[in-house]
Amino acid sequence: MSGTGPYRYLFSPLRVGPVAVRNRIVFSAHLTNYAQDGLPSEQHAAYYEARAAGGAGLIITEEHSTHPTDWPYEKLIHGFHRSVIPGYRRITEAVHRHGAPIFAQLNHNGGQASSMFSRLPVWAPSPVPDPMFREVPKAVEQHEIAEIVAGYGLVAGHCAEGGFDGVELQCSHSSIVRGFLSPATNKRTDAYGGTLRNRARILLEIIDAVCEAIGPGRALGVRICGDELIEGGTTLDEAVEVARLVEATGKVDYINTSIGVATATLFMIEASMAVPAGYALFIANAMRQAVNIPVIGVGRIKDPVQAERALAEGHCDLVGVVRGQIADPDFTAKARAGQSGDIRTCLSCNQECVGRMGLNRWLGCIENPAAGREAGIAARRPAAATREISAGTAAVPLPTPVRRGKRVLVVGGGPAGLQAASTAARRGHRVTVYERAPRSGGQVAVAASVPSRAEFLDVVRNLQVECRRHGVEIRTGCEADARTLLDEAPDAVVLATGARPQPPHWAGGHPRVVDVRDVLEGRVQPAGDVVVVDDLGFHQATSVAEVLADRGCAVEILTAGMVVGQDLGITLDMETFNVRAHAKGIRQSTDLVVMAAANRPGSETAEDSGGHSAENSGGVVLSLLHHPTGQGAERHCDWVVCATHQAPEDGLWHELRNGESHGTKPEVHRIGDCLAPRRAHAAVIEGNRVGEAL
Repeated sequence: MSGTGPYRYLFSPLRVGPVAVRNRIVFSAHLTNYAQDGLPSEQHAAYYEARAAGGAGLIITEEHSTHPTDWPYEKLIHGFHRSVIPGYRRITEAVHRHGAPIFAQLNHNGGQASSMFSRLPVWAPSPVPDPMFREVPKAVEQHEIAEIVAGYGLVAGHCAEGGFDGVELQCSHSSIVRGFLSPATNKRTDAYGGTLRNRARILLEIIDAVCEAIGPGRALGVRICGDELIEGGTTLDEAVEVARLVEATGKVDYINTSIGVATATLFMIEASMAVPAGYALFIANAMRQAVNIPVIGVGRIKDPVQAERALAEGHCDLVGVVRGQIADPDFTAKARAGQSGDIRTCLSCNQECVGRMGLNRWLGCIENPAAGREAGIAARRPAAATREISAGTAAVPLPTPVRRGKRVLVVGGGPAGLQAASTAARRGHRVTVYERAPRSGGQVAVAASVPSRAEFLDVVRNLQVECRRHGVEIRTGCEADARTLLDEAPDAVVLATGARPQPPHWAGGHPRVVDVRDVLEGRVQPAGDVVVVDDLGFHQATSVAEVLADRGCAVEILTAGMVVGQDLGITLDMETFNVRAHAKGIRQSTDLVVMAAANRPGSETAEDSGGHSAENSGGVVLSLLHHPTGQGAERHCDWVVCATHQAPEDGLWHELRNGESHGTKPEVHRIGDCLAPRRAHAAVIEGNRVGEAL
């Protein structure tokens, strides 16, 4: 039976063992940090329910730990305690209300862990330390292997009692089973080491134990790493053989796939926008050719067209869409209804999902202010809205305003202003946005002008779609001053006027010390030897360095930090940037504080007709301090480009707050960078917050 509309395969049903799946879109397992004291929470239930209500065909929860020795991060679900079962039931009942099946992923992280929380030795097949945790694990003995196997069976039984429709065994990203399968981490010489069949022995024993625990009415899946991307690790040929061994048991109903190892090669598991969409589908393709059970394909699939193509080209039977459904829980419902253009597509920026997790915070989303907050929203959602989303017809509307619709003016068409406008209009207010530039987007449009960051502009496109859908009037090329705004007699004014570059204190007015935005917005054209100063530790410095290198400049990035672009490690962009930087000859120098900028000796600074300093041809000398040693140094260059802190563009705020008014003053709010310059997630959250509060 085929699907509907342009999607021949995506909305066709499928049987996964004993479980009927209504479409091919899977909300695959991923960490959330929503657990509380080792237990699943209301936050979990509401989060998964929102994706089930949005039409997902199958939901697979984050991992449930199978043994007390496995506690790699604080907010882990301890599935081996019976106390998890009431939370399991809350989750499964919430998801089942919307007709979707839900599986639980079971796991023991093995050597990819720390003893910090458990105060117990880390268990692994061999005493090979993980490169991230750097802790030598204990090689498990035969009786401990039996304990591990029994733990999987125990947790599987808890999941069955908790109402799950099936379980998935993680043998991929971060798993003791993957550790046994991999020749890089399994150095054993007993029955669990050596040949592939021996290394797979524990997996086959776990399959037997879990199958017995869940009974015949529930599905069992195995998630396999197709290529660890590490020296001496599992490669695709061996992974395909593991899939064959798994299928040959006759007890496994599907294969899920992955690429990379969650610590050594994490940047290839949760790939950023620098990695092509669908990059890991070759693994699913190879496994699907080798087995007859359904195979799930993954790999930064962010829209339904890409998902349909993966199915149509025969790569997989189901498609894992995780970040796409974090960004828009109604991803599936909108696609089915022919409203794919209304989907808030994921940016693959990793700032609020992977990035927050790396900082031990619960999962959120730069695009979706409600991600992780679904429980609070559900508590105040009208019954009619719940029925509407259950039918899969549209996105969930927020509660209607408790007061009359207001006349709202928003100044600034960046993400803060557009989000405020969209949210306010969705709540029934009449909203106009003033944007002085020829197009909306603010600094996001500047950031996305760099080729490797182009998808970042999707946040603006998505917000523009929402604004149009809710009737927001957007006036571009329109400067709004206090008098213009007050003459409109608004009830509320929301200022999202952004921030402006400001030279660092050490620049001394030197004409060849410029800001990143000066370069990316085309006001200056540096050439020759260029030093980029990275004070922000994020994409600003690395992006402009790549642009300048592509233009033929010799580029060096200086930072006072220990690493250039430090926060790129959080978003998993560090590795891909370093590959590109090496190829482009970009040098990186750390632990250097810029103290002063001066003319290069022998050069002169001329004055233009207005008496201002003009660009000189002699370039710049930077005085530097190597702060670990206190030693001084110099850099001679033609230009200096600064990725430094900006100043809030808050003049209009002060004018409206302090100026005279001949009538009733409107309520005035400021959000985003004009309140305090930060990153885009703060702008979106504040825009949503003020839109809801109006």
